[in-house]
Formats: sequence, C-alpha cells, structure tokens
Amino acid sequence: MAWLDQHGRIGGKVSVIDLGAIVVVLLVLVGIFLVPGGTGSVAQVGPSQAVEIDMMVRGLSVTRPEELIRPGDKASFIVRNQPSGTLTVKRLSIFPPQVEVPQPDGSVKFLPDTRSQSQFLRDMVITLTGTAQMVDGGAVLGNTKLKVGVPVELEGPQYNLRGSVMDVRVGS
Repeated sequence: MAWLDQHGRIGGKVSVIDLGAIVVVLLVLVGIFLVPGGTGSVAQVGPSQAVEIDMMVRGLSVTRPEELIRPGDKASFIVRNQPSGTLTVKRLSIFPPQVEVPQPDGSVKFLPDTRSQSQFLRDMVITLTGTAQMVDGGAVLGNTKLKVGVPVELEGPQYNLRGSVMDVRVGS
C-alpha cells in the first residue's frame, strides 16, 4: 500500500495540505503560549524621578511670544507623535533672529536681522519639568526613551510647538 494516493491523501483519508495547515496552527499556538517573550513596556521598569527637558523650537512665526507661553504653564508633551503626559514650563528663552556679519579681522559678529520677512520669526529654548521612569540611566516618557534630538511637541491651549530635545537632566 502506498503512502499517498492519486488525490494527494495520506492513507486515503487526510490531505497533505490539510496536514500542513494543522502543523502550522499548532506551531503558532506553541509560539504564543509556551515560548516566553518580552512582556510589558520599557516605561513600567524602574523608579520615577524628576527630570528637566530642554526643548528647542526654531523659526516659530509669532507676534507676541512672551504672551503665548509662560513659566508655570502646564502643557501636553508629545514624543514621536505619542502623548506622553503633562509637563510644566519652568523657563522660556526667546531669541530674536540674528545674522552673521563677517568682520575685517576674520571674526564674525551676530547682529539683529532687520529684514521684514524675519520680523516675527523666533527661536525658543523651553525648559520643562516633570517626572519620568528611569531605565538604564535614561528617562522614559510615554514608552519612549528621551534622548537629544528626539522630535517632540508641546501642546497648550493656544499653541502646538514642534521641536527637538536639546538636553535631559535627571534629578533636577
């Protein structure tokens, strides 16, 4: 007696394709229930500590930047398009646009930019405070480890500022 008949059945009863599908389903079930995997997120590991985050916002078009955001305001913090809680504005530094002017001795001086198109452009450094989970010596907000250069947003009642992380200080 042959193992396979002319219709591709083992012993004349079970199709080879059906048997292959059953084996795949069993392997998937074993993989789901028996093989240990990483569980949880990185934010669930480690204690919470106070952090200060410096955020750089470049080229913001605004008429009254000092009225837009003030120290003490609370704002939603978004890391890589994921909401990551609420932080408090500790300090705000506003920089008017400047141009580099070469000097005869080879040095460079920075002078206010008087062009009309840059009249309302501002760069800002916003210092934010809050608490974050600590993992491997780094701060984690919203399941994302904060590092210099990470794209972030700060959303308040009258603004949505996009920038990047300049500095993260733990325990400040």
